[in-house]
Amino acid sequence: MTMRSYINHTAERVLSGEILSAGDALRLADADGTDLHLLFAEASRIREHFKGSSASLCSIINAKSGRCPENCAFCAQSSAHATNVPVYPLVDEDELVRCAHSAEQNGARCYGIITSGTGIRPGAELEKICRAVRRIKAETGIDPSCSLGILDYATAMQLKEAGMVTYHHNLETSRSFFPNICTTHDYEDDLETIRAVKRAGLKACCGGIFGLGETFSHRVEMAETLRELDVDTVPINFLNPVEGTRLADAAFLTPMECLTIIALYRFMLPTRDLTVCGGREKNLRELQSWIFLAGASGMMTGNYLTTPGRDPLQDRQMLTDLGMAIGVCG
Repeated sequence: MTMRSYINHTAERVLSGEILSAGDALRLADADGTDLHLLFAEASRIREHFKGSSASLCSIINAKSGRCPENCAFCAQSSAHATNVPVYPLVDEDELVRCAHSAEQNGARCYGIITSGTGIRPGAELEKICRAVRRIKAETGIDPSCSLGILDYATAMQLKEAGMVTYHHNLETSRSFFPNICTTHDYEDDLETIRAVKRAGLKACCGGIFGLGETFSHRVEMAETLRELDVDTVPINFLNPVEGTRLADAAFLTPMECLTIIALYRFMLPTRDLTVCGGREKNLRELQSWIFLAGASGMMTGNYLTTPGRDPLQDRQMLTDLGMAIGVCG
């Protein structure tokens, strides 16, 4: 069977409800040349079938920055790296709420409060975040989200009762490649966090970063893990190397490799939201609008944790030019 025939046949299998194996996905990853255009088109068809033709926008605030004890190779906030990242404690409640209002004005329907560190413990910080979440839920039409590190069930329930809709916690990469990226906590801790979130009845936003040195086999392995965890949204980030980190000299991915990753994840996770987040400007360059043609259903708008993003007006114009409406998250 030619690659073009295989792409068409595999897309029909996905549309009929079949679950692809790792072998199926890895064969798709071999597509090149004009076959890639067909791969993207079929991924877009799968996305429209399961998720519709609108695009969701999300936004975040770096609510507590720097001095993280974890040693993730890519992270500018790790205390293991010497970077110029801002260092500050948890911002005040009013600022958390103000930024939620701003995110809503920019078209976002999901807003994440992100803090550096291994995890959140009961105490003043958690109480402040819960107060802010209650206000965001009451004052805006936004779905509040948090990303506070490793989490247990009791804390997940406390955040849910405050009004949190989604908890974000990335795996970053596959289990087999993870020791190359982080050695300060176990991969199982991340899996248990997502399991606790799901047990609490919350939406789980969980994905990773591509361009860390992993292979397509690692990428497919992570997709299988995300499928097993039954996550709701998969954030797709592309490495934007930061000076001072262990991956400072890593090369950017090519736009076509980025789009192939998005398409593969759409084939493997057809019913999930795929949200393209950090690094899209540097890695995709002039092909940013192609993320939707390759199967993405959403994107992060505004700034990222430690690097600037695009003007939200540009993102909204891009969606207008594509004929895509802004939809809800999830």
